[in-house]
Amino acid sequence: MTRPGENHRTDHTPYPVGLRLAGRRVLVVGGGHVAQRRIPALIRAGADVVVVSPDVTPSVEGLTGVLTWHAREFEPADLDGAWYALALTDDPAVNAAVAEAAEERRIFCVRGDDASESSAWTPAVGRHGHLTVAVLANREPRLSAGVRDEIMTGLRDGTISARAGLDTTAGVVLVGGGPGDPELVTVAARHALASADVVVADRLAPRELLDELPAHVELVDVAKLPRGRHTTQEVINETIVNRALEGKRVVRFKGGDNYVFGRGFEEVLACQAAGVPVSVVPGLTSSISVPARAGIPVTHRGVAHEFTVISGHVPPGHPTSLVDWSAVARMRGTVVLLMAVENAPLIATTLMEGGRDAGTPVAVVVEGTLPEERTVLTTLGSLAADLVAHEVRPPAIIVVGQVVAVAKPGHYGLA
Repeated sequence: MTRPGENHRTDHTPYPVGLRLAGRRVLVVGGGHVAQRRIPALIRAGADVVVVSPDVTPSVEGLTGVLTWHAREFEPADLDGAWYALALTDDPAVNAAVAEAAEERRIFCVRGDDASESSAWTPAVGRHGHLTVAVLANREPRLSAGVRDEIMTGLRDGTISARAGLDTTAGVVLVGGGPGDPELVTVAARHALASADVVVADRLAPRELLDELPAHVELVDVAKLPRGRHTTQEVINETIVNRALEGKRVVRFKGGDNYVFGRGFEEVLACQAAGVPVSVVPGLTSSISVPARAGIPVTHRGVAHEFTVISGHVPPGHPTSLVDWSAVARMRGTVVLLMAVENAPLIATTLMEGGRDAGTPVAVVVEGTLPEERTVLTTLGSLAADLVAHEVRPPAIIVVGQVVAVAKPGHYGLA
């Protein structure tokens, strides 16, 4: 009987292979931090994961809905029916016993403590669309991870072209581009842009990413300028639908998130009505991410148990307004106002008339996450005057509530 190390501890290079583990039993012995890192990928691959360990980390225990945990010591019979095994305890003797029992059953086994005694090694893995990148630098995991990271960076920023690995079928993809900083766009958003034949872009979509589009990609500008030129929603709907019906893959590229005052679902309905396939890539909404980057939380223990996000493009009292401003004024939590610079003075007055204290802290974050970002600190009573004094222009996020004072205590005399 071959024992671990007798014929595979050589200088032979490993033979790479992609295991299809869906529905197949995979045994993980050990429930510590190494197991915590390895298990999610096995679950994502569809494996029937069985964990054997007297104790596990809280995160592993939290996965018991999608794996089986036996809270006991390893027994060789645990390997019966397994296709793959990982010995990840902090006890070399236990790991060696798992490897030996796996070898007897001709089951490939990864040892977390001693790669030289493993019959299989775990590569550093990255994914880009339908493409999976796996890197093995023999027994140098840091080198594997470093090379993997460089490859993934190249795939994501376009330095390495891998369009063939992406979904390029005709249809529309609504992509939320986040608050403006291109570093805050999601990996899924970059995949979508790399797959596009046509990009229909808003003014607030991360502008630097448009320069990375290949020359063949058609760019359609549908900017809406405050109190200036704008493209109607009807024209936008027609544009994305017609381009998709021409057999093209259309990315509708927006700032923030598609469904947070982005009219994204109107575009989904237009695509559905025309029989055009449509999918959505969510983005970081500026209502949370911009204050966060400016150092302001929208909630804080003991200060705010709720936050309300309101579109301020329609003033209080306007016949088309859907906001119950009197109810908002009675709330004690944080109010985040988007598209509200023009109507902010009237909103502030309405909130104070409804019961909000004039001294309520307010932060106005202009050009959030961009190089031009600046924050104006004021109060509800002084908001109108300070908007003029600081020449505030859109885009800006207005945060109303005590969380502003928690974040900026020195300005409000709380330091």
